[in-house]
Amino acid sequence: MSFLTSLFKPLAYISLPILLVRSVAGSSPVGRYYVRLGMYLTCLTAVASWGAIVAAAMTIVGKRYDVNWVIARTFYHVASRVMDIEVEVEGEEHMQTKPAIFLCNHQSFLDILFVARMMPKRASIMAKKSIQWTPLGPFMVMSGAIFIDRGNNTRAVRSLEAAGEFMKQARVGLWVYPEGTRHSGEVHDLLPFKKGAFHLAIQAGIPIVPIVTENYWRLYHRGVFEKGVVKIRVLPPVPTDGLTAKDVPALIERVRGQMLENLRDISVKVPSDGPETSTRDVPPAPQAIDSASPVARDDTTPAPPDSHPLEVRSDSKDSISSSSGSSRRPSENGTETEEDEGMVLVGRPT
Repeated sequence: MSFLTSLFKPLAYISLPILLVRSVAGSSPVGRYYVRLGMYLTCLTAVASWGAIVAAAMTIVGKRYDVNWVIARTFYHVASRVMDIEVEVEGEEHMQTKPAIFLCNHQSFLDILFVARMMPKRASIMAKKSIQWTPLGPFMVMSGAIFIDRGNNTRAVRSLEAAGEFMKQARVGLWVYPEGTRHSGEVHDLLPFKKGAFHLAIQAGIPIVPIVTENYWRLYHRGVFEKGVVKIRVLPPVPTDGLTAKDVPALIERVRGQMLENLRDISVKVPSDGPETSTRDVPPAPQAIDSASPVARDDTTPAPPDSHPLEVRSDSKDSISSSSGSSRRPSENGTETEEDEGMVLVGRPT
């Protein structure tokens, strides 16, 4: 008997913290929120640490453009089970479109889980060049990221042109959040779209694949983190062949209209559903999230000079950075976020 007691004593010590966590999680919604938040961050940290080794190995064997897919799917399979959040996907066959720019609505840092579920093979990342010299840089280089020199318009134009050609030749997809920042509220709505991804798609002549994640406010916002099912709908590719920079506004209106219609269709209905009435109330993500994300978020648009706007095509007067929507405004975290029209956002969803 003493032998059995000594054998199971370590298990008792391990079970105590588990029982304590379960007790806190079950005591109140706020307690459950913090426990589940900690679980989510733990999954992110663990997979990110493992992912650095995987990225290095896959780069050596020539599979760098599948790094994001491998790490993203690994995170999804781990975190979805830990968090008990299931994802139902409709129209997933459209994710096979290559090359393509994948546009998705952006609600909170929980989007990392949904990006992980949807990330296709041979998907690249676009970010500003300075990211190369951050702790995230080595991973992004190993995963085949495309870097844009935002501080130099001439080199930025060349970078965008090269990015489009690279995407076509290598048949690589690009994931973008066209809203440019997160947006969450009870009302099913979208922020205005930035122009950068649309200019790139037209310039390269590659299709846009809209992806709509339902409004999951009921599952996650400040003080609330529940389990459940989230629906994602992938819409048919929108071709850009034959379009020029002058067609960007109409293309944005068309794509955003389709995404908004489907967002309201697949989301749980609310009485006040409609535009211009949504609110944002998501908890600020800890800094650890930024480095743990399988993709990196940043503004990759070159800063426009005073007298020479960045032109996407030499035969057009429209530029990536010349929209009236360009502005700087406080984010929900209390800090300013530059949100010019060319923000190409790929990851680090916070």
